[in-house]
Amino acid sequence: MSPEIVVFGATGYTGDLTARALVARGARPVLAARNPERLQALAAELGGLPTRVADVEDPTSVAALVQRGDVLLSTVGPFTRWGAPAVEAALAKGAHYLDSTGEGAFIRRVFEGWGPRAAAGGSALVTAFGYDWVPGNLAGALALREAGVAAARVEVAYFITGSGGPGDMSGGTRASAAGALIDPAYSWRGGRLVTERGAARVKRFTLRPGKTATGISVGTSEAFALPRLKPGLVGVDVYLGWFGPASHPMSAISAVTSTATKLPGVRGLLTGLMDRAVKGSTGGPDAQARAKSGSLVLANAYDAGGGLLSEVRLEGVNGYTFTAEILAWGAMAAAAGGLQGTGALGPVDAFGLAALQEGAAGAGIAVV
Repeated sequence: MSPEIVVFGATGYTGDLTARALVARGARPVLAARNPERLQALAAELGGLPTRVADVEDPTSVAALVQRGDVLLSTVGPFTRWGAPAVEAALAKGAHYLDSTGEGAFIRRVFEGWGPRAAAGGSALVTAFGYDWVPGNLAGALALREAGVAAARVEVAYFITGSGGPGDMSGGTRASAAGALIDPAYSWRGGRLVTERGAARVKRFTLRPGKTATGISVGTSEAFALPRLKPGLVGVDVYLGWFGPASHPMSAISAVTSTATKLPGVRGLLTGLMDRAVKGSTGGPDAQARAKSGSLVLANAYDAGGGLLSEVRLEGVNGYTFTAEILAWGAMAAAAGGLQGTGALGPVDAFGLAALQEGAAGAGIAVV
C-alpha cells in the first residue's frame, strides 16, 4: 500500500491552501481536522477526498491518523500550544512529519527534544517547511556553497515586496508572532547555539540601489540546519524584515518582556493575555491580496575577517502561497521516498540542495 499524505488542520487557513496545492499537483491527501462538517464540505469541494476527525485535545485521535511510512503534514498552530500531538503521533507510528511552523521555540524542541527519538525510530521530522524557513535555508546553503572553504559566517534576511505587510498576516501568524515576543530565541554564534531574546539585534539591509530596509533577529531552523552543511561555521544570523519602522520598538519591547518574564508568574500571565488577545485560525489574505505582495530573501557568506565571499538573492511569490506549494511538494517527495535521512532534518539535509532548489522554484521562489 502506498504511503498516505495526511493534512492535519486542513480546515484552517494554511491547511486549506495546502490541501488545494496537493490536489492541484495530482495528490489525493487525507484531510484531518476537528470539525467534521467543515471537513466534509472541503473534501467534497476538492473531489471527494477521504477525511478523518482528530483533535489535539485528544492525542489518541491524532495518533490514529497515520501508520508507518505515512506522511503527516501539520498546519495546526500556534505550534508551541497545539503542535506536540502531531509530532508524538508520527514518532509513535513511525510516520514522517512536516509542518508549517515559524516558531523558534517549537523548532528548537523538534531538533533538540524529538529529533533523537525520530532517528532511533526511523521517522523524519522536517519542521518549519514553509516560507518560515525554507527560503533562507536554501539561500544560505547556496551562499555557503559559492563561498567555499573560507566561509565562516552566513547572514540571512527575509523581506516582503509589493504592497503586502504585517497587516496581511493570517490569524495563525499573528498568534505565533505574539508568542515569539515571550519565548526565548536563539542564534548560532561562536560555533554553538546561543539562547537570546527575540529581536535582540536590529540591522539595516540594502535591498537594491537606493532602497534599504530594517530587520530584527529571529530564532529559526537555519541556526540548526546550516551548521550541518559547513562544519566549522562560526555564525548564522537570521533577520526578519517584515516590520519596517516598528523594528526598533519591537526590539525594545522584547528587551522589557525578556526581563519581566524572569520574574515568578509573569510568563504565565503574559501567555494568558496573549492567548485571549490574539487568536489563531482566523483566516488570512485571499488570492487577490496575496498576488499583490511577494518575497525577497537575501543571504551573504563571510570569511573569518568579515570579508564578503558570496551573495545570493531569492525572489518570488507571497509567503502564504509559497508555504502551501512547498509543503505540497515536500509531502509528495517524502511519500515517494525522497527523504535523505531520519531524525530532525533541515530542508537541505531532508531533500538535498539540488532537489530543494528545484522544489522551491516550482513553489514560486527562485534565485535571481
